[in-house]
Amino acid sequence: MGKTLIIAEKPSVALDISRALGGFKREGEYFESDEHVLSSSVGHLLTLVAPNDPVKGKWSFTHLPVIPPEFGLGPADKRSEERLRLLVRLLKRKDVDAVINACDAGREGELIFRYIVQYAKTNKPIQRLWLQSMTQQATRDAFNDLRSDAIMQPLEAAARSRAEADWLVGINGTRAMTAFNSKDGGFFKTPVGRVQTPTLAIVAEREERIRKFVSRDFWEVRAQFAAAAGTYDGRWFDPKHTKDPLDPEKRDSRVWTQAAADEIVAACRDGVGTVTEESKPSSQLSGLLYDLTTLQREANSRFGFSAKTTLSLAQTLYERHKALTYPRTDSRYLPEDYIQTVQQTMQTLTEGKPAYAQHASTIIKNQWVRPNRRIFDNKKVSDHFAIIPTLQAPRELSEAEAKLYDMVVKRFLAVFFP
Repeated sequence: MGKTLIIAEKPSVALDISRALGGFKREGEYFESDEHVLSSSVGHLLTLVAPNDPVKGKWSFTHLPVIPPEFGLGPADKRSEERLRLLVRLLKRKDVDAVINACDAGREGELIFRYIVQYAKTNKPIQRLWLQSMTQQATRDAFNDLRSDAIMQPLEAAARSRAEADWLVGINGTRAMTAFNSKDGGFFKTPVGRVQTPTLAIVAEREERIRKFVSRDFWEVRAQFAAAAGTYDGRWFDPKHTKDPLDPEKRDSRVWTQAAADEIVAACRDGVGTVTEESKPSSQLSGLLYDLTTLQREANSRFGFSAKTTLSLAQTLYERHKALTYPRTDSRYLPEDYIQTVQQTMQTLTEGKPAYAQHASTIIKNQWVRPNRRIFDNKKVSDHFAIIPTLQAPRELSEAEAKLYDMVVKRFLAVFFP
């Protein structure tokens, strides 16, 4: 009976898989058991290359557009070349008769694996490991529910399309702009990219607005009022104010001439008025569970974390600490069959920090984990669901990791409260 080769995206993930499945023995850069051979990529090993690509000195409009009849692949660097030799050798082993794609469960992970298989020129049967959580039990469960290659082909097509479109835009845009800027002599490389160019345009537009900004004087009228309960400060505002779409600087409390401000002061000074205070209780539902974008936005607002920092922290909490589910998600909902897992997670939280335990116990006691379209909705879950804590309580978190984990747990608890 042949063996199945498992290819993970990173060495750390391969190590976690070996521990979850058990029975593996390390053989240098890979692991082997009676049934499996296990190794990993190291991120993107291969990059697109075009056959007969014109060299730098021939970057002219004459050679554009560059649209190859087919895309070739080449190693990204020397380190990648060494890892590729290992993976190709393992893929071509005679005792390996099937392959499992255990790269990250997303478009980029799919592309990394497909490029390796294409480069090795192998057509052995493929199955897909789709991990939502890195705990050992979740890993074992995922191996018992491998996805077929046919199901993953649309994701492969999306990954290849994105990569090839990026390549075409980057190569042709860069060479066209370089040729234009170099037409009077010299070589002035002008990079263009699908993401970087629009982003640069946004920055440039903002910078232009800043440079064109003209400061204007305005006045605010503030007064001190004496009341039975003491004194308080107040600020004048215009109750008839409406927003001016052509001038966002106009606000209800701003007065644009000193004469108008003096007029308001004269009308109010030493006057007598009636003060009323109105308040009424209101309730507000918590926000939805986090997807990556919302988590990045709120982490920036609360802690000043950049989007890159938040992603890195969330990835560490997912991979190293096994404390969060897969972070690269655009969904804020959970699958409808995830209720039991959520109940188990709540039970785990009752055994942790007192701040979590109290609220988790309340949720369990009142049986608030139940079908709810605001939380559980299959129609709003695609490849991945919302970011939530796992059954594994983290230990020895850094200060930044603890802050992000705390955000996710508190939102997870809050969403179940009525």
